[in-house]
Amino acid sequence: MKHLDGKVVLLTGATGGIGQGIAEAFAAEGARLILTGRNQEKLQALANKLSALTDVLAVVTDVTDETQVQAAFRQAIERFQRLDILVNNAGVFDGGPLDELSLAAWEKVLAVNLRGPFLCTREALRIMKPQRSGRIINIGSISAQRVRPNSAPYSTSKHGLWGLTQVTALEGRAFGISCGCIQPGNTDVETLADAQRRSGEPVMKIADWVQTAVAMASLPPHVNLLEAIVLPVEQLYLGRG
Repeated sequence: MKHLDGKVVLLTGATGGIGQGIAEAFAAEGARLILTGRNQEKLQALANKLSALTDVLAVVTDVTDETQVQAAFRQAIERFQRLDILVNNAGVFDGGPLDELSLAAWEKVLAVNLRGPFLCTREALRIMKPQRSGRIINIGSISAQRVRPNSAPYSTSKHGLWGLTQVTALEGRAFGISCGCIQPGNTDVETLADAQRRSGEPVMKIADWVQTAVAMASLPPHVNLLEAIVLPVEQLYLGRG
């Protein structure tokens, strides 16, 4: 039996590198998927690819838009009648020196990385509480604990996501709902990884750590993995600051 056979999973940010990696890993383990993202063409292409493995629903969604988030969860319930797992993965990076940072950059990052998980978590809890079961997995960053210069919006948002994780776990446990956060280190995705490679920092492939999400999702319902820090052995973390 596959680890996630029959589980209904809603995943945000499914068309990005990490999101696609999670979607593919969950599909391989038998999960039924609701994939959300802003790019309709990429979203449908991924849904078509994974439909050979499992039941997939693609819903174009901007996680910063309350109405669109509510519609996505409504469509999920109409299709699958339940929700077992929410993965809050959608995220963006922007930054620069604090005294040069624009308000638009700050608000964009906080909206996607923090407002989005709040809106999705709220909708998930409204479904999971009556079920008296469910699991929420937040994809954070080690920037929640070890910050870099020129990363104020991103680091602040990931600190906030870790706080949201703990409150969700606390409020959910009486209803059989767990919540945990994966804090990945340097990951081989798009331009951020390019900068890390230029600086000589070690970088993980998504496949190196995505099974952590599968493991968290596969735990018995009475067990929670509150936090998982996953990073290259040689990445500066202890002593980083």
